[in-house]
Amino acid sequence: MYGCLATEADHVIPAMKIYNTDILSQVRSLESILRKNPFVKHVLDNADRLELPQWYLGGGCVAQTVWNYLSKKELTCNINDYDLVYFDPHDLSYESENQHAANVQRLFNSLPIKIEVKNQARVHLWYEDHFGYPIDAYQSIEEAIKTWPTTATCVGVKYIEGMFTVYAPYGLNDMFGMIVKPNKLQITEETYIEKVKRWKECWPNLEIAPW
Repeated sequence: MYGCLATEADHVIPAMKIYNTDILSQVRSLESILRKNPFVKHVLDNADRLELPQWYLGGGCVAQTVWNYLSKKELTCNINDYDLVYFDPHDLSYESENQHAANVQRLFNSLPIKIEVKNQARVHLWYEDHFGYPIDAYQSIEEAIKTWPTTATCVGVKYIEGMFTVYAPYGLNDMFGMIVKPNKLQITEETYIEKVKRWKECWPNLEIAPW
């Protein structure tokens, strides 16, 4: 997990210098880029009000904001949804998750985006029905993020007492290098191919690693 004090600086390291630089510089650049996406900025600045346990904003919306920046696209372009995940092993009910989702929608109802809200502690309860094979229960939010489909999108971000905090178990280099590699801890080849096909259409400069 990485962190640095929150800043409002507009300066971002030039794109060609973010890849293969030190992790602290990458974290600072990530924060600056994400805050230029008005939807991400608004969610990050206000999500604490929801009192979601162990929450992160993560996955595709983080990496895709960066890819848009590196591709000189509008930063909100081609982002289908924004994943706001949390971890509550003490209440695995659908009703509780649904209530949190309703609270999120009320807080962010002014944003023209789709926000997906999932309790990562209960994913194992529905995963087999949705994907066709069972998984074990996650023991933490970080364990859940570590299983997400690609190394570039295994990333969660949030503010903790004003500090921009990043959990990226595989680092940030693949994301900044626009390199997509499968994370085979959980997904299938079919899922990976389906995802990268759309991503390559949206971001032609992506380097897609084979399964």
